[in-house]
Amino acid sequence: MKLYTFFRSSASYRVRIALNLKGLTYEQAPIHLRRGGGEQLSAAYKAINPQALVPTLEDNGKVLTQSLAIIEYLEEKHPNPPLLPKDPADKALVRSMAMVIACEVHPIQNLRVLKYVKKEYNQTDEQVNRWAQQWIDLGLSALEQMIVAQPKRGKYCFGDAPTLADICLVPQLGNARRYGCNLSRYPNILAIEKDCLALPAFANAAPEKQPDAE
Repeated sequence: MKLYTFFRSSASYRVRIALNLKGLTYEQAPIHLRRGGGEQLSAAYKAINPQALVPTLEDNGKVLTQSLAIIEYLEEKHPNPPLLPKDPADKALVRSMAMVIACEVHPIQNLRVLKYVKKEYNQTDEQVNRWAQQWIDLGLSALEQMIVAQPKRGKYCFGDAPTLADICLVPQLGNARRYGCNLSRYPNILAIEKDCLALPAFANAAPEKQPDAE
């Protein structure tokens, strides 16, 4: 397997965690999102992923995009250890937690969105950071409440084994710190992050551990 990735990309980070949790080996193909105006915009990479986004996973001739779709593919092809519970309602809950991050928070403070906001509306870096903080805090506040309210609480977002929800949460916290969010308001989330990062699968997927890290 080959993973087209960028060390700081939270979506790539999710897939690295999933691959590690599954115990799968893969080759990394770094795509720098800033160098030379963005390597993801090259014709060669857009021929692989027309969205010009990372990550992209190549597996036995198949080309897969979008981090959640890639992780679901890995879950179906390599079901152990499971990243989703078996009960349909529990599975939907874990997916909803993951989607708070992947569908509501992350897209609004993604690099290309922030660059557009800054340029099109003549915003300063401080104003752009406040934009990012607004949506990150809104999502994390909701997720904190969801974690506390769910009946099968454990060390992680759901139960005592990491799931898709944790895979989405941990990378987002790196983004939150980069944009100056006050994470002390989310004690349960911070406790989950600590337990996740104690696992090699999470720790080894961290941006600073990647071969393209700067």
